[in-house]
Amino acid sequence: MVSKMAAKIREEVEVPEGVEVKLSGKIIEASGPKGKLAYKFDVPGVELKTEGQKILVEALFQRRKHRAAVGMIRARLANMFKGVTTGFAYKLRVVYSHFPITIKVEGKRVLIQNFLGERAPRVAKIVGDVGVEVKEDEIIVQGINRNEVGQTAFNIEQATFIRHRDPRVFQDGCYIVEKA
Repeated sequence: MVSKMAAKIREEVEVPEGVEVKLSGKIIEASGPKGKLAYKFDVPGVELKTEGQKILVEALFQRRKHRAAVGMIRARLANMFKGVTTGFAYKLRVVYSHFPITIKVEGKRVLIQNFLGERAPRVAKIVGDVGVEVKEDEIIVQGINRNEVGQTAFNIEQATFIRHRDPRVFQDGCYIVEKA
C-alpha cells in the first residue's frame, strides 16, 4: 500500500520575459516595466526555489491543504507577473436617477457627494498604491497589485450600498462593470 504522505506536490511556474524575480527566504520580489511587487509566502510545509526562468513550488506532503497552498502560490505568482507587466484595471459605472452624484478623489479617499440627496459625503478608502480616475459617469481604478485594485473598487461599490429603501426603485450607486 502506497502512502499519500510519501509523494511531493511539485509545480513549476514560468517567469515571463521582461520580469525579473528575486527569491530571499520566503519573500519573492518581481519587477517589470510597470513596477515592483513583493510578497511573503509564509506557508508551512511549502518550499520555494528558483531554477533559471522558473520558480519551483514544492509541498512536502500531499494533503488537501498543501495542494490548495501550492495552487494559491501559483495563482498569486501569475497575478504578480501580470501586474508588473500589464497591470490591472477595474471600471465602475456611476448610476443615478434621483439626485446627481458627484465623485471626487482626495488623497487616499474617494468622496461620493449628493448620493440620494444626503448632506454628508460617503467615503471610500483607496488601498495601497492604486490610482483612481473619474471621467463623468465612469470611475477607473488602476494599479499593479490585483488585491489592492479589487479591494479599492469594492470599497467604492460598497460605499454606495443602499439600506432601508426599496432596491427595485432606488438603484443609484457605483457598480463594477468591467475587470481588465
